[in-house]
Amino acid sequence: MRLDCAIIGGGPAGLNAALVLGRSRRDVIVFDNNKPRNAVTRESHGFITRDGIGPGELRRLAHKDIANYPSVTIKPDKVTEIRHSETGFQVTTSNGVTYLARTVILAAGLKESLPSIPGIQKFYGKSLFSCPYCDGWELRDQPLAVISEGSNLFQLAKIVYNWSKDVLVCTNGKGSLNAQQIGMLGQRGIQVAHHRIRALEGEAGRLNRVVFENGSEVKRFGGFVTPSWDQAAAFGESLGCAMTQAGGFITDDYGRTSVRGVYAAGDSSIIVPAQLVVAAGEGSKAAIGANTDLTNQDFGW
Repeated sequence: MRLDCAIIGGGPAGLNAALVLGRSRRDVIVFDNNKPRNAVTRESHGFITRDGIGPGELRRLAHKDIANYPSVTIKPDKVTEIRHSETGFQVTTSNGVTYLARTVILAAGLKESLPSIPGIQKFYGKSLFSCPYCDGWELRDQPLAVISEGSNLFQLAKIVYNWSKDVLVCTNGKGSLNAQQIGMLGQRGIQVAHHRIRALEGEAGRLNRVVFENGSEVKRFGGFVTPSWDQAAAFGESLGCAMTQAGGFITDDYGRTSVRGVYAAGDSSIIVPAQLVVAAGEGSKAAIGANTDLTNQDFGW
């Protein structure tokens, strides 16, 4: 079977791309090994009509919508290799099956690594989050910690201040703030802790205190942390797609990468903001780009 499009990844970007292509009467397979980056997330926010929905329920509803379009198949399989072919691309899965596709949409998203802080995994997705726009409302007016070892710490601290005026900024000993930034935060009453974090403590995923290596500890009931991100799959690089400095794929307004026939959508492309509604919109744009190019090919143009 020769596909019009192989979609790599069954998150909001990939599923919305499948929906648009299904409605365009294109033969599509979505390859989804069900290893989402937001597996620890209990509720998803910021998606109109679906605010507060669980990721699993959103996925179920998306699959139900897509089932109305018989030209779309969702396969619970992992893609292991994508290679150029004379007519497009060869997509090989972990089962050893190879599919031929005219186009490919990369929507596998990102994999994230949290700072090396003892106990952080117990709280991530429950009281520590990565996106204030997704989870800031639920933590409003609480004593919060903002933890980052990167250059975005100052900006993140300023944004979190919208939801709580009791903010402790933790550099984890990395010195990522300059004197001017520390002074500006101090003018707002935002404290900065420069010591490395020895442990995060609490129960049942609820943060209670941050303990530092100098022996001090501070009560905190939640907060935000910046992970580092990498592409969840290396297919774009192996196909030769140009990348941004942030590690995403360079695309045009319709998801086209620098490689003809390859499109990217969602976190794989934009990196941030990593929101469901943004990823879904990116998937729609990539699908329209792919369908437009397929149509032009069909007309020999």
